[in-house]
Amino acid sequence: MNKLISYDPFADAAFDDLFRGFFKPVRRATPSPVSVRMDVSENDKGYVVHAEIPGARKEDIQVTIEGNQVTIGAEVKRDVEPKEGEQRLRSERCFGSVYRSFTLPVELDEGASAAKFENGVLELTLARKAAPAGRKLTIQ
Repeated sequence: MNKLISYDPFADAAFDDLFRGFFKPVRRATPSPVSVRMDVSENDKGYVVHAEIPGARKEDIQVTIEGNQVTIGAEVKRDVEPKEGEQRLRSERCFGSVYRSFTLPVELDEGASAAKFENGVLELTLARKAAPAGRKLTIQ
């Protein structure tokens, strides 16, 4: 006859090691990459995207629409350099390139779509492409 053995995951040493390191402080030598955070909503005409790109200027933002794929790219530049005789003690503001690409379920109309950038938030109004009209086939 086979013997049944109950398994207790809390008695396992690997489980204990997982949580032992969970509460240790995390220290990073390099700043984490900047990501574009966004909200996407749908209405009867298409989609509205609000993307946060803090520190970017509207001249440095590129939006590309290819079919149903949308790509947002921007260059965030460091605008304040330390003056001569001044020493930077701490720098937490991020700079560099940011990029985000996502796919929507329908084809988009590039001509009817619009973009607006204000106070660090990019607002995209993405229009759906009209569905092609069906055609009637002649049976031979």
